[in-house]
Amino acid sequence: MKRISIKTPLIAGLLTLAAATGLMLNGAQAASMSHDSIMVGGQSMSPSKDIIDNAVNSADHTTLVAAVKAAGLVDTLKGKGPFTVFAPVNSAFTALPAGTVDTLLKPENKATLTKILTYHVVSGKLDMATLAEKIKAGGGKTELTTVSGGKLWAMMNGPHNITIKDEKGDVADISTYDVYQSNGVIQVIDKVLMPKS
Repeated sequence: MKRISIKTPLIAGLLTLAAATGLMLNGAQAASMSHDSIMVGGQSMSPSKDIIDNAVNSADHTTLVAAVKAAGLVDTLKGKGPFTVFAPVNSAFTALPAGTVDTLLKPENKATLTKILTYHVVSGKLDMATLAEKIKAGGGKTELTTVSGGKLWAMMNGPHNITIKDEKGDVADISTYDVYQSNGVIQVIDKVLMPKS
């Protein structure tokens, strides 16, 4: 039996087509390979804008933006970077125990809020291809060090789906990949990642 190999340009072309048509790959939206803007939370995310300027326009990230403002991290995330932000959607915050978000947004809990938010940020621009390479090199898992000093683990869950595990053992799926920014990349996730303490 003759083995057929699929060339990389064909795969790249299919992924670009998937992104252009909004096709879902294993439940995750494909982002354009050419770093074009994509839709998140009903708004176009422009690669020429920074993380904050894009995030404030997403209807799916109003809780995250409010938390970033309460923690005083706006200037940090508008900085040069590059940063990779694992950005939980509003429903991820809603899924936390009742009262958690309101408690975290209180001024006296700013240090805890800051730690949780910076636990979602990794230095560098880790797009899907880079994460997949690191996972392959790590034998199926790669450890990431967050800006807060905590650890996250990225793993493949099928050929086109990456999951992120936090220090408590909970796992988030990346639902929209490679939302490129002028100072990094956003990976949209469906759960809030929590450090051990």
